Amino acid sequence: MTRYAGRRAVVVGQGTGIGLAIAKRLVEGGAEVLLAAGTAQERARASAELGSAARVVDPDAIESALGPGGGIALGPGGGIALGPGACLDLVFADAVPTVRPLLPHLEDGGAVVLTAAAPTPASVRALAAELVSRGIRVNAVAPSCIEAPAGAAAPLPPLGRLGSAEEVARAALFLATDATFTTGARLPVDGGLGHP
Repeated sequence: MTRYAGRRAVVVGQGTGIGLAIAKRLVEGGAEVLLAAGTAQERARASAELGSAARVVDPDAIESALGPGGGIALGPGGGIALGPGACLDLVFADAVPTVRPLLPHLEDGGAVVLTAAAPTPASVRALAAELVSRGIRVNAVAPSCIEAPAGAAAPLPPLGRLGSAEEVARAALFLATDATFTTGARLPVDGGLGHP
């Protein structure tokens, strides 16, 4: 499947669960991906699941992984094709402060999707307004009632089941690639529970 062929994406802030699900779908669709994962164990797991089409780094190394020319610098044995001078199309991040250092690497016309429940509608709209002159769309998914990897108990939403990280990933990718006339939106992915 080549749905995301030619796309260059960074997924930062959630190296497991939702972030890993987003990275998997991007890789399956032919994108080049840089994923930040917190612990050595998370990085090893993500690397094994994503293969050579993605590079997995420590979140503190994201700045050095993005070369000074805007591209992703490949280390020895790195499998993705991004090199110096390449820019990013898509950024998936948990919060606005996580996105800010990546903005110089994001191409005009790109997309940002915030992936944690915390971004307020006001913060999403503010960042969208800030980047509209560059044609960059900014949206957010607001996940709730999502299955935890450890299977922690959670109240069931009106749909009668917990959601999955994969379902949140599909919503995030929709906002990033298909919702081309949408910016400043916050999409609840919560099984009908609703958000304030």
